[in-house]
Formats: sequence, structure tokens, C-alpha cells
Amino acid sequence: MSSLKSKHTLTVFGLVMTNVIAIDSLRSLPLSAVYGTSLIFYYLIAAVAFFLPSAFVAAELATGWPETGGIYVWTREAFGKKIGFMTIFLQWFYNVCWYPTIMALIAATIAYLINPELVNNKIYMFCIILVLFWAATYLNCRGMRTSNFLSTFGAIVGTLTPMAFIIILALVWILNKHPMAISFKLHDFLPNLSSFQNLTLLTAMLYGLVGMEMSAAHAREVKNPQKDYPKAMIWSTVIILFSMVFGSLAVAIVVPPEKLNIVSGLLEAFRLFFIKFNLQGLMPLVACLIIIGALGGVAAWILSPSKGLLVASQDGSLPKALSQTGKHGAPVRILLIQGLIFTVLSSLFIFMPSVSSTFWVLSDITALLSLIVYILMFSAALVLRYKFPEVQRSFKVPGGIFGLWFFCLLGLASCIFTLIVGFLPPSQIAVGNIWVYEIILISGVLLGCLIPWGISCFNKNKKN
Repeated sequence: MSSLKSKHTLTVFGLVMTNVIAIDSLRSLPLSAVYGTSLIFYYLIAAVAFFLPSAFVAAELATGWPETGGIYVWTREAFGKKIGFMTIFLQWFYNVCWYPTIMALIAATIAYLINPELVNNKIYMFCIILVLFWAATYLNCRGMRTSNFLSTFGAIVGTLTPMAFIIILALVWILNKHPMAISFKLHDFLPNLSSFQNLTLLTAMLYGLVGMEMSAAHAREVKNPQKDYPKAMIWSTVIILFSMVFGSLAVAIVVPPEKLNIVSGLLEAFRLFFIKFNLQGLMPLVACLIIIGALGGVAAWILSPSKGLLVASQDGSLPKALSQTGKHGAPVRILLIQGLIFTVLSSLFIFMPSVSSTFWVLSDITALLSLIVYILMFSAALVLRYKFPEVQRSFKVPGGIFGLWFFCLLGLASCIFTLIVGFLPPSQIAVGNIWVYEIILISGVLLGCLIPWGISCFNKNKKN
């Protein structure tokens, strides 16, 4: 018993920092800045309808089934091995779709240090993205003992610091009464519902709040989960929303929505602030901080989803050959397959009409696949409460069984609505031929769902 108690050492502050590091992202700021002042409304709705429900539900599941494998184990126990494998595959696949977007942010930042015009050069973006990703893959295959330190250091120094800095710059801008690209009149806070296409970017905003299923794994290490975990979630929500909302507004204040590049918008905002305040010399420093933050995120995520697939492979859901690891314990074969898929996806930077449109279509595919994963997670929570009521959960969703149904249905409704809206082409971004755009989007989602289903059917027939 004492050994169990000794593990309950994570403080509320520690859990809050884990959530902030896992979820806060500079990549999301230009995407949400496109909405202008109304982004506050969207983030508040996303927090209530998705962020808190996912936090509570993931914590209950993590404290009831704390085994390695996370969401794979939860959905497997609820719906069987086939659905469990599809869930972990989707989580892995949407991360593979996410890698080109975070690599694009790094490439754009490097371009700003060399020649800002390179941001719109598709060949440059494609080449830099490939070189950076395969270098990161090689390092992960070799094993990185300091990866945890690097990812934490990168998040604090390269994410929270630039966020805080741009918020301060925007505050000084407002206090000095400089002209703003957006208005703060009451009607500007309300969403523009004249067309459903105006809501499409909501998928990316919702994806910016994804990640609670990872941090929820630490819920059982909190001293008093039932009391301290909700407290940590409230503080996490406040800090994450504050940084995301005001960071996005800081970008929108100086860069008009119609001129906002969703890849380099953050850097452009810093550039305009620095020109006005005569601080141009700080641009290389900020660019380096952003690169550190993005590389820290890559170091944290490039291996984690592959380990989830490794667990599924060891469980018999994938060919045994993929469960083999290198001498450093990394799932080398899965990482190589991941790199090949990444390379194919990155080729969209050449074939799509612009860098921004490629960035958006990959972000949209990522968000849509992640929403399917969360639909399965919310459904699994309901099934498991009835299927295994005897399983001890050190944290349960507040409000008993009614609270569980309320938060799960709220989360499901937000995911399903955003999933439908996400297939519409955004009115704020030129995506080229609509049919080509929809084919790429639908193909990406179908591939993510059908490949694991096909593998499961193949394995079943092979055993028979």
C-alpha cells in the first residue's frame, strides 16, 4: 500500500504544466487568427463542448485502465481488438498527417532568417521538410536519452515564451493606440454564420485543444485525483485558452485576415510589431525560439504514436515483423513506414496551388481523423462504465452516471458537428479546384479508416 501512495506525488501544478506542454501550440495561432475577434466565441464553445469533456472522460479511462497503450486499451476493452486497432491506427495516422504541418512551420521560420520570399516557394518547403523529418526519424531510431528533457525545454522556451512575448507586444500596441486590423465592437465577437464555409476552420481550432488523452495517463499519480484533477483541469483550461485566445488576437491585431498566411502569419505578426517598436534585431532570436519549440514538439511526438502501434503489433493486430525493435528499443520498421507515408503526404506541397492550401488540407485531414478517435473514446467511456462497473477508477467524471452521459454526449455532439463542417472548403483560404480538394480530403479520411480495417480482416483470415 505504501508503494502505491509513494507514486501519488504529482501536484496540481505538475499536472497543469503537463497539459500546457502537451496542448499549447504556436502552429494554431494563425489558423484561429483568421476569425478575428470572433475567435474568442469559438474557443469558449470549444472549451465547454470539447476540451473539458475530453479531459474528464480521458482521466476516468486512464485511471481505470492505466496499462501501456492508452486509448488502444480503452477501445479494445469496450469494442474488441478490431476497433481498438483502428483507433490506435487513426491516432498514429493523424499524427503522420500532422508532421508536415509542424515541419512547414519550422521551414517557414528558417526561411524568415534567410529570405522571407522562400515561404511561398513550394520546392524549398518540400525539400526542407523532408530533410528535417528524416533527420528526426534517424535520431529516434538511434535512441534519444534526453528526448523528454528536450521536448519539455522546447515547449517552455520555444512555445510559452514566444506566446507570452507576442501577447505583451500586442498589449503595448493597444495601449499606444496604434491602428488595429480588427475591431472590438460587440457584434464582432459573434460568429459570421452567413455561410457554413465560415465555420470550416473550427476543425483546426478544435484540434488545437487535442491531447488530453495523453496527459490523462498521469491522473492516477495525483495525490487526490477526485479533488485535484478537476482543479488541475480548470487551471489548464484557463492557461491554455488564455494563451491561445490572446496569442491569436495578437496576430490578428496587426495582420489583416485577408492578408494572413496561415503558415507564416505568426512570423509576419512579430515582424510588424518589431518594425513599429524598432526591435528588428530580435527577429532572429524569436525565429530560433520558434524552431526550438517546434523541434521539441516533433521530438515528443515522432516516437509516441509509433509505440502505440508497437503495442498493437505485439497484441497480434499487426504482422509480427513490425513488432521488432532496434538495439535502442525503437520500433524501427514502423518509423520507416511512417517516414515513407510522410514523404508521400509532403508531396502535396508541390501539387497543391499554394503552401497555405497544402498546410490547410493536411491540418484538416489531421483534425477530422482526430475527431473520429475522440468519438470512439467518448463512446468507449459509456460502454466501459456499464460493461466493467467493478473496475476501480481513482477518478470518475463528476456528476455520477448522469454526469458521464452529459459530458460524453456533449463531446460526441461537438465532434460530429465539427466533423461534418470540416469537409466544407474554407471561405478564408483558396484551395484551388473544389473537386480535387474534396477528393484529397475524403481520400485521406477513408485511408485512415479503411487501412486498419483491411489489416484486421487480413489477420483474421490468416489465422483461420
